[in-house]
Amino acid sequence: MQVFEVLELEEFPHMAINEILEGETVKDILNSDSEDRVFLVIDHDSKMIYMWNGEKSSFKLQIYGGILARKMRQQLRLFYRVYSLNAYSKDDKKYQDVMEKALGGGIAKPFEKKDFIEKSYGSSARLDITVATNIDINKAIEYINDIPPPENYERKLFLISGNVYTEEDTVESFVQEEKIVKKPFKMGVLNRGFTFFSDYDYSTRLIINDRQIQGIELYIHERDKSKIQILNLKIPIFSEERFAHPGDINNVLDAFKMPKDISEEAENQNDS
Repeated sequence: MQVFEVLELEEFPHMAINEILEGETVKDILNSDSEDRVFLVIDHDSKMIYMWNGEKSSFKLQIYGGILARKMRQQLRLFYRVYSLNAYSKDDKKYQDVMEKALGGGIAKPFEKKDFIEKSYGSSARLDITVATNIDINKAIEYINDIPPPENYERKLFLISGNVYTEEDTVESFVQEEKIVKKPFKMGVLNRGFTFFSDYDYSTRLIINDRQIQGIELYIHERDKSKIQILNLKIPIFSEERFAHPGDINNVLDAFKMPKDISEEAENQNDS
């Protein structure tokens, strides 16, 4: 296990990580004495990058932690997944297992200034945040899913480029076990004009990458989970068929064939 502390810098790139080498286990670092700090915990055995935010850590430091966690995933050639350790209860077995793991060396390295791209803007340049119209939906979903959800909240809907998505449980079979994972499910396309999600008082989160809005997430608090067991949208959307209707491939092939004989009616039409 490797543990890196997220640091704020006064100059570009404004953020950095420093590997913590003192201590024997993860819990020697991630404890009540670190409530105002943010860490990245890298488990090379399970290929996981855990983000840990102290209860009193600043929001800016938490944002930097999310950015650096994704950069660390790129450094490790995307074989690792990013997850928030704060999503687990401190009494959860998974949380305890991570805390008890021994510190050791690994292939992860701190970032250098050259790893960041500095963008220069003229004094008169507009730095507006825009809604991207040419968004890569799959990349946007991956980018959004890499950002841990707010603590004690569950995502019910998310909007990307006018499309409305929810999440559904999907069973994935492995060699020794079956695992239920959440995957995005496209419900349809939003109508033009104003849309009000009036079925619940959602908490919203805006996801921005490179000054372009990637998507909008709608969350509910865990205490209200029992109130919305079945998602019933009260907004007009253009639904899409989930499965294609079966057809006969021969009909498609016949459409490309030239007829052997032209009927008299067709000949008369051509003559006229």
